[in-house]
Amino acid sequence: MSAVKLKSIITCPKCAYAKEDTMPTDACQWCYECERCHMLLRPKAGDCCVFCSYGTERCPPMQQQTGLCCSPAAVTRR
Repeated sequence: MSAVKLKSIITCPKCAYAKEDTMPTDACQWCYECERCHMLLRPKAGDCCVFCSYGTERCPPMQQQTGLCCSPAAVTRR
């Protein structure tokens, strides 16, 4: 199994602003505000978090395929 990647470049679908950010290791991130246009990003249908929808890497729980992603206790919001 390859090492879990903790950095992902998240790109805003509205203004195309891209920023590298560190992903939470044990939770889904359901909200992310674009620093440029302030659009609030939410996961696309079928994705567990904003990194899986708009990032260059899937979130660590999905990379590990632990099945622990998106439990109500594992949700983070920034």
